[in-house]
Amino acid sequence: MRISTATQNDNAIRAITEQQTRLAKTQSQVASGKRVQTPADDPAAAAQILQLRRALAETEQHDRNTNTVINRLNFEEQAVSDAGDVLNRAREIAVQAGGTVLGDVGRAAIATELGQRLEELIGIANRQDASGEYLFAGASVAVQPFASTATGVTYSGDGSSRRVEIGPRQFVVDGHSGGSVFVAIPSGNGTFRTTAVATNTGNGSIDSGTIFDPLAWQSGNYTIQFSSPTAYQVRDAVNTLVASGNYTAGGAIDFRGARVQIAGAPATGDRFTVAPAGIEDVFATLANLQAILAQPVTTSAAQGQLNTAISHALTQLSGGLDHLNSVRAEVGARLSALDTATNSRGALKVELSKTLSGLQDIDYAEAVARMNQQLAGLQVAQQTYAKVSQLSLFDYLR
Repeated sequence: MRISTATQNDNAIRAITEQQTRLAKTQSQVASGKRVQTPADDPAAAAQILQLRRALAETEQHDRNTNTVINRLNFEEQAVSDAGDVLNRAREIAVQAGGTVLGDVGRAAIATELGQRLEELIGIANRQDASGEYLFAGASVAVQPFASTATGVTYSGDGSSRRVEIGPRQFVVDGHSGGSVFVAIPSGNGTFRTTAVATNTGNGSIDSGTIFDPLAWQSGNYTIQFSSPTAYQVRDAVNTLVASGNYTAGGAIDFRGARVQIAGAPATGDRFTVAPAGIEDVFATLANLQAILAQPVTTSAAQGQLNTAISHALTQLSGGLDHLNSVRAEVGARLSALDTATNSRGALKVELSKTLSGLQDIDYAEAVARMNQQLAGLQVAQQTYAKVSQLSLFDYLR
């Protein structure tokens, strides 16, 4: 079979071109450090690489989400701590106001400070995070949650909170709504609330009461009425007599598993009520205490109302502080969960990166040796072609 000079040239050039292609690919692998640069290089590995890269990208997004939530929760924890400081100071003021030393002028000064503390508390409840979103607006983070109106402090946020994904099928709530932090505070002792009727003429005052027998307690509305300064009757909402007895100042009055204490000297016809506990926001607690401290005490009845209001305020402030502490505990638990998730993601990222590297990264020693071999082969092919291309019949006829 005859082989023409043109065929020889084509074959030689094709071989050189293939050598150059293989060398160029190896050089690209060495330069990039990647063995698999296109799906054609290793289809099975390429599919796994795509999955691993997607998993790593999700992990990076979870890292960013976690950092955002951590920053927001740290802002919230500080705000709740500051709100607790305000309530602690208000409780100190309430204790001071309950003393017998202060007169109308002293109580008015305390009322002024309470007004300032109330404004401070509203400011804390309207705090924003580093991105300008309100901490206590629920999911409506662009809406200022609290505003002072003629009827009290109103809440304009919602009752929900955002759930942020920090891992595969793992979510954490990035805050609390203002309603759950500052509004939903049980009134009274959490079971019932006591009040002194405004028309009382004696100076009797009632404490917040307790439940000493939960099995005997029947929730409802009750009235403690004094038939004389030394005798009382407890009646339910339909005026059924529940209990009665002789009154001793500071003594316990028990009925249906509940116990209250009335101090001072109630007058005949004076009444005190016991009703199921509702909720009272911390702003209303401060505002109500401020209002009654600002009023002069000119009668025995006014003194009794003042004592009852201070007792109620102390109970509410203690309950508010307990509630804020529970919120801080929840924030701490979420921060702990975020730390655990971060550590887990770190370990996962190491394993994913290790697996990805094993699939797509080159063995530099093997690749460099192969590149040198291919380079030598290319040089030999080029030199051979240079010699062979000069061989023809005309070269011998010269």
